[in-house]
Amino acid sequence: MPQLQSFTAIDFETAHPKMWSICQIGLVRVENGRVLYTINKLVQPPDNYYHPRFIDIHGIKPEATANAPTFDKVWASVKPFIYKQHVVAHNSAFDVTCLKQVLAYYSLEIPEFKKHCTYKLYRKGLSALCKIHSIELNHHDALSDANACAQLYLMHLKKQKVA
Repeated sequence: MPQLQSFTAIDFETAHPKMWSICQIGLVRVENGRVLYTINKLVQPPDNYYHPRFIDIHGIKPEATANAPTFDKVWASVKPFIYKQHVVAHNSAFDVTCLKQVLAYYSLEIPEFKKHCTYKLYRKGLSALCKIHSIELNHHDALSDANACAQLYLMHLKKQKVA
């Protein structure tokens, strides 16, 4: 694994406790150790319903996604970065479950991929890690979280290479 320099970092924000209620996708594609591509998309969750507690967390409101595409409409642009790729998330249990549940919700095939978790590697929350390592973070913005995760994973890979 220390040779792995190409991966996709992902983060999802959800509208309510159902994990298929993705309302924002953040994706950072890293190839040969460099960020090559990002995706930052608002997504209309089913019925465009939001629990107020979740709005408090990420600030996304139903008005922001009222005209956004649903997940099944954006999946084609996201899938190439997931299918047969190394996928990294901070607390991958959450983000991978969101992905699998939203794909099941829309009756879309779950692609094959290898998951990695920066929370398991570092054993600290994303905000704390970003402070420690001077990584810019607008926490609970999916693209900012995915970018921070990518930076943390690159740091991990560099440490592995030296060891």
